[in-house]
Amino acid sequence: MTEKQRLREVLLERRSTLDERALEAAAAALAVRASAVVHERAVRRVAAYLSIAGEPPTWPLLDRLLADGVVVVVPRALPGRRMTWLRYTGRDALAVGRFGIPEPTGDDDPDALDRVEVVLVPALAVDTSGYRLGRGGGFYDAALQARPEVARVALVHDHEIVDDVGPEPHDQRVDVAVTPERTLILPAR
Repeated sequence: MTEKQRLREVLLERRSTLDERALEAAAAALAVRASAVVHERAVRRVAAYLSIAGEPPTWPLLDRLLADGVVVVVPRALPGRRMTWLRYTGRDALAVGRFGIPEPTGDDDPDALDRVEVVLVPALAVDTSGYRLGRGGGFYDAALQARPEVARVALVHDHEIVDDVGPEPHDQRVDVAVTPERTLILPAR
C-alpha cells in the first residue's frame, strides 16, 4: 500500500466518525464561506458536486447559490472515468446513479462544464501546494484537466488541510481550499 493510499484510508475512516451535528455545522459554515468565494469573483455559473457520506456537505451551499441566481451544474458519471454535467434545479430532480451517488435526471448538456467560471470539487485532503487528494477514480482530475483556466475550489474539513498528499503527474491542483473555519488561497498553478 502506498503512502497516498494510507492517507486516503485514514481520512475516510475519520470522516466515518463525524456525527450529524458536526456535519450540519460544517454545512452551514461552508455555505457562507464558499458562496463568498463565488460572489467575490462575480460568478454566474458554477459546477459543484453533490455531497455524500461524511464529505463536506454541499446541500445548503447549492440551495444558497440557486437562491442567489447562480446557475449550478452537477455531474453524472459515465463509463471511462468521464462525467457529463447537468443543470441542478433542486433535490427533487435527482436519482441515485452509478456508485450510489445522487445524480441529476434529464438530458445531458455536453457543453455545460465549458460555460462555468468556478468548479467546486470534492477532496479528501488538500495540501499546502494546492494539490487535492480525491477518492482515486480520476473523474475530477480529468474534468479539471479539460478546463485549465477555470477557478478550482475544494471543500474540505479543517483537519483535511495537510502538508503533502503525494501528488502524481496526473493530479490537478486547486486555487482555493474552503473549510468550515477558513478560506485558504493556495499558490498559483
